[in-house]
Amino acid sequence: MADETTETTESTETEPTETTESTDAPTEYTSETAPVRGKGTSEIAPGAGLGRRKEAVARVRLVPGTGKWLINGRELENYFPNKVHQQIVNSPFAVLDIEEKFDVHARIHGGGPSGQAGALRLGVARALNAIDLDTNRATLKKSGFLTRDPRVVERKKAGLKKARRAPQYSKR
Repeated sequence: MADETTETTESTETEPTETTESTDAPTEYTSETAPVRGKGTSEIAPGAGLGRRKEAVARVRLVPGTGKWLINGRELENYFPNKVHQQIVNSPFAVLDIEEKFDVHARIHGGGPSGQAGALRLGVARALNAIDLDTNRATLKKSGFLTRDPRVVERKKAGLKKARRAPQYSKR
């Protein structure tokens, strides 16, 4: 039995042991790679697009620049204080990884904040599509940014209080 213990100690001494870790080893393991922002392959040139959603209409001009938004003479944060609306209008740039490569000049009228954000997103997507058809169209179309949302308010019908709301029925 004493022989067995000497054999195991001898075998551990002969095996090389590494206790130093490399400094570039990841501290966290994931199956996804981190997205690289601003590395899109789109052409950078001026473009324009028109977007509509509900009653809102947005006329958009894209100019190569630093990512500055000007909507009806106001900054993006002032015009759309809601972060969800800011994310909606910025999503075509995010999906193409070309954030902060264009200045956006937009004129919007009609509708409410949600409809205006949707109209602006469609206008930006159409402008990006017009700038570089070969590179941008497939990504924008797959994300659903080039499709106009056809849903609008249903019209009021005669004899009803609203589009479908009938007057209350009274038996007597």
